[in-house]
Amino acid sequence: MNSFKCLFAALATAITVPAAAQQSAPEPKTLFTNVNVFDGMSEALTENVNVLVEGNLIKLVSAEAIAADGATVIDGGGRTLMPGLSDCHWHVVQANTTNNVLLASGLDYFTLVAAAGARDTLMRGFTTVRDMGGPVFGLKRAIDEGLYEGPRIYPSGALITQTSGHADFRNPIEVPRGLGRDLTPQEQFGLMAVTDGVPAVMQRVRENLMKGASQIKLTAGGGVASPSDPLDVSQFVGDELKAAVEVAETWNTYVAVHAYTPKAIQAALRAGVKSIEHGQLLDEETAKMIAENSAVLCLQPFLDDQDAIQFPPGSFQEQKYQQMISGTDNAYELAKKYGIKAGFGTDSQNDPELTRRQGAQLAKLTRWYEPAEVLRIGTSLNQEIFKMSGPRDPYPGKNGVVEEGALADLLLVDGNPLENIQLIADPWKNFLVIMKDGKIYKNTVK
Repeated sequence: MNSFKCLFAALATAITVPAAAQQSAPEPKTLFTNVNVFDGMSEALTENVNVLVEGNLIKLVSAEAIAADGATVIDGGGRTLMPGLSDCHWHVVQANTTNNVLLASGLDYFTLVAAAGARDTLMRGFTTVRDMGGPVFGLKRAIDEGLYEGPRIYPSGALITQTSGHADFRNPIEVPRGLGRDLTPQEQFGLMAVTDGVPAVMQRVRENLMKGASQIKLTAGGGVASPSDPLDVSQFVGDELKAAVEVAETWNTYVAVHAYTPKAIQAALRAGVKSIEHGQLLDEETAKMIAENSAVLCLQPFLDDQDAIQFPPGSFQEQKYQQMISGTDNAYELAKKYGIKAGFGTDSQNDPELTRRQGAQLAKLTRWYEPAEVLRIGTSLNQEIFKMSGPRDPYPGKNGVVEEGALADLLLVDGNPLENIQLIADPWKNFLVIMKDGKIYKNTVK
């Protein structure tokens, strides 16, 4: 009998030991000392501050010394601590390869290319991106689970376009096709969805939401790189746009549209669209309408400069590009005049070398804004746009700011970007610490 009691006691001990071992370990801590903080909102740095990160949150911001037993201590040496940067119009897949490769390769290949590019994006200090069309759900999940390094991704899913629309890259000889046509390989991969009619639009929106889209993206007007559509055309009719908005609203999120021209933008706004992507050719009436509808604008600093997208001289695409960039200065000035919430995005595609200039393109906004405003746009303002996805937000919590309780996405910059905005153009040299979700991905502080 005693032997049974001993066996029972041994089993009880074996059961309780793992339970004790499963008690949660203390959350990792990082203490930044002696830093000057750009909080994502203010026009000046807060000097001589200490910042404690506990787990994935900013626990304490104080001018007083902070006791943090067991913390990793990083002496900032008077350098600038600021929120991670963000991009409101990014394409995780397309940014890291060319269209020729993308249209001729399999999902397995360009997903691996995108994974490598996602790590580079994070190492440029961009801790959050809003992906505006592409097959990123699997990569997003892998990054969130810690299998790969990369930024937070707000995914849209397949870019929804009409026949002959901006994302319809079929050749004219491939149409007409039957109503029950087979999907193209690019549609099967989730790059785009060529869709016509209210029921089909509603189906594609619901499919993207089912896969985990935080917002929906449609093409509402002509594009530059696409082979068939002139820049001035509007895409999708009112009922189609309204159907997409209505479905998104049933999921408590919103629709963003690709649109350059007043006609396309106004049609989208009348349908209830809340985010206008690009908008380079908007006019005064349209800018006022954006403001009155409390919509947002995600602009790109497209200019005829070293970052200009290269097309064959005299080609249809080159002509459209020149027409589009002719309105860039005016679009920024109108956004400022009417107080439009205008985020920063690059829309980098088809040129991996240009993709590396993500930070340099943000710095370029000093053509229209003061450095403090540029940094605010690239941090807290962009995050306000991301949060429009409401309960579909995959990363609940405040971000883009350095304040207690915010998510710990942080950069330690070797210098003061308010005095020298070009520091963000060379992140490999000037970003000494890159932290996302409380985890340090780079630390070169000696």
